Amino acid sequence: MQEMSDGDVFSFVDKDTFPARRVTLADRIRLVPGGSTIREGAYVAPSVICMPPMFINVGAYVGEGSMIDSHALVGSCAQIGKRVHLSAAAQIGGVLEPINAAPVIIEDDVLVGGNCGVYEGTLVGARAVLGAGTILTRSTPLYDLVRGEVHRASKDRPLRVPENAVVVPGSRAVTKGKSAVTDNWNLSLYTPVIVKYRDQKTERGIELEDWLR
Repeated sequence: MQEMSDGDVFSFVDKDTFPARRVTLADRIRLVPGGSTIREGAYVAPSVICMPPMFINVGAYVGEGSMIDSHALVGSCAQIGKRVHLSAAAQIGGVLEPINAAPVIIEDDVLVGGNCGVYEGTLVGARAVLGAGTILTRSTPLYDLVRGEVHRASKDRPLRVPENAVVVPGSRAVTKGKSAVTDNWNLSLYTPVIVKYRDQKTERGIELEDWLR
């Protein structure tokens, strides 16, 4: 353990192997004060905006023009593309939390809504939109209402969200199991659903995000 401080303003104690990165004017990152930290070993490109409090873990990559909003987490070794908006309380899982062999990849121009969770190596294609509260994991099937497909991860391939897809939280009826059939419990399971692909209405909504920058 090591005490780390910057005068009387910022002080914490952590393992000496994981020091906080020192951000300077030369990095050209807008880092708003209020409990935000970037681990040493993470790459954060110039023009990235970090709103407090947020956390970027070791080995992560955040591309140019992206915004990491309040209470958002970029997990260890997660790959965030250019002009991505991680909305408030969005969680991008890493290879350490939870432990996984492949990092989560968020491609360019993706909007990740508030309270979303993307875990276990999931790949989100360019320009996709994840509605607030959407959860994506390796074991969660993704239902595409537009194309009539079900996207699933396989043994050697992660779950992949198609480019331009607009994904929202949904549910599907439980049809297996003795109680579900005989006792008519009317249970359902959470599942993410692609309700459409980006159109002009979606573009107008996304355009509002630029004013926040």
